[in-house]
Amino acid sequence: MSTFDAENTESHGEYGADQIQILEGLEAVRKRPGMYIGSTSSRGLHHLVYEIVDNAVDEALAGYCDTIEVVINPDNSVTVTDNGRGIPVGINHKAGIPAVEVVFTILHAGGKFGGGGYKVSGGLHGVGASVVNALSDWLEVDICSDGKIYRQRYERGKTMYPLKVVGECDPEKTGSKITFKPDATIFQETTVYDFDILKQRLREMAFLTKGLKIILRDTREENPQEKTFHYEGGIREFVSYLNRSKTPLYDDILYFEGEKNNVFVEVALQHNDSYTESVYSFVNNINTPEGGTHLVGFRNAITKTFNDYARNNKLLKDSEANLSGEDIREGMTAIISVKIEDPQFEGQTKQKLGNSEARGAVDSVVSEQLTYYLEQNPAVSKTICEKSILAQRAREAARKARELTRRKTALEGMSLPGKLADCSDKDPKNCEIYIVEGDSAGGSAKKARSRATQAILPLRGKILNVEKARLDKVYANAEIKAMITAFGTGIHEDFDISKLRYHKIIIMTDADVDGAHIATLLLTFIYRFMPELIKQGYVYLAQPPLYKLEKNKNVWYAYSDEELDRILREVGRDQNNKIQRYKGLGEMDAEQLWETTMDPEKRILLRVNMDEETESEVDLTFTTLMGDKVEPRREFIEENAKYAKNLDI
Repeated sequence: MSTFDAENTESHGEYGADQIQILEGLEAVRKRPGMYIGSTSSRGLHHLVYEIVDNAVDEALAGYCDTIEVVINPDNSVTVTDNGRGIPVGINHKAGIPAVEVVFTILHAGGKFGGGGYKVSGGLHGVGASVVNALSDWLEVDICSDGKIYRQRYERGKTMYPLKVVGECDPEKTGSKITFKPDATIFQETTVYDFDILKQRLREMAFLTKGLKIILRDTREENPQEKTFHYEGGIREFVSYLNRSKTPLYDDILYFEGEKNNVFVEVALQHNDSYTESVYSFVNNINTPEGGTHLVGFRNAITKTFNDYARNNKLLKDSEANLSGEDIREGMTAIISVKIEDPQFEGQTKQKLGNSEARGAVDSVVSEQLTYYLEQNPAVSKTICEKSILAQRAREAARKARELTRRKTALEGMSLPGKLADCSDKDPKNCEIYIVEGDSAGGSAKKARSRATQAILPLRGKILNVEKARLDKVYANAEIKAMITAFGTGIHEDFDISKLRYHKIIIMTDADVDGAHIATLLLTFIYRFMPELIKQGYVYLAQPPLYKLEKNKNVWYAYSDEELDRILREVGRDQNNKIQRYKGLGEMDAEQLWETTMDPEKRILLRVNMDEETESEVDLTFTTLMGDKVEPRREFIEENAKYAKNLDI
């Protein structure tokens, strides 16, 4: 289905050839692609699609487009079609060429800067179409406008022929269709698109743009599939989606919207029975993982309004301290989405909003509408306040436990956990710590290690599932306390990454179902209480071998069934083959463990990483796997079973 076919009878607004402003040429983009799209890795490759889709979403925000279709073609080119007004085809007087050619061949051209054209827009740098063109092997644009279909083609940013008419369309219909193939000389890591990565980002865009329909279709032979994202409820439905693996404390999803100081504010929130907050903020549909002024405004409003309500309704005694923002946000899932004409981003990664007017706008809209809601819904208000008061008590108990630990440490000097076999080198850059399950594997690891740079911390049994525990319980758990002390960073609000004692934290568990569960419990703890360790790439999973093959005094190790097959094909299958399947780390002696899993020259480590752009999906995955609800977990397992390997079941 071509989205050219959708009717669009709205007035077309001032978006003509001269609304496109021109800044400079394209050569710089091919020389330094990282400056424009962040990197030339898989992340940068997918960013090209977002740039084009962002432009179509801008048309939706401006009220001219309601359907966008993204197609991954069999050759890994991508086609993005929208039913907006169509990129202008008239001559831009400053450049003397059609506006569409300006958009695709001149850097920073677009209807996003200065007056006229778009009011708000998502393109963070406004670089959009021209950067995609510069980094593509070829790009072709079709525009449906005034009853004609216009086309132009570019190769590596260069125009191949003047804009030409190639056919007719219904005079009432408008839109743009852009197809591009990324340049493999620039994207050397990969030019293959990942349906799931695109799916997550496009789903988020649809949630944030109420009523917009986004269709994603994969037409490659290996796995043709299609998903449609269309949410009339917008961010309300986003909250309900994020909460689907949790149990909400009340049925309503609180929703506030309003405009103040030219900032349009939308907020949706709901509490659930978990102990972690999941609050995500966006500006013009761009995720701001580091928050900023809009998040500060939201937090101020929530903290003040709930405290006022609790005091006025005698839920807090006069002698009791105010609830902290953290207490009130325990178990809260919220989306804050602001639209602002000229967003200023701060910080090295440009992921934090700096506009001061956003703070006042969000604070004012949320305070006013939340106050009214709480007064009208006393049962819900009481439920939230009671949960917050329990959180306050747990936080206080956890603080006392922390203080006690700190006082003991101060009296006894820096005491590391007794089970820790530390390394002698004190430079964190050279040091790594292996978290090992069980004392027997711990014993082999201690014998096998390089004492200078490798520390070993054995853990007994399965650690606490922090997804189902409050802060005081987390601090009371001996295994977790040992890890916190060994890492040196503290957790939660005390976390300080500069105090990290090892630059590689390596989780080493058996290659079986229990081992996988322990690794997941450890990752849940690190993600919930020390997420920076994952974001900055300090956490790894060791990959012990599954098989040992001996033949005529030669030894091979295989890390998967496929690898064992390959080795057997090479050495021949006969009665001289002695194959051992390792059930656990404890079956290896120290020498084998060193050779296969700990020797930096030979071992295989998997780095655990996380893309901040899809943090809401990461959060949802941990809740689904480690939370109380069975049904979402069953669905997750059914969907992902095809990726599971080597489970001993």
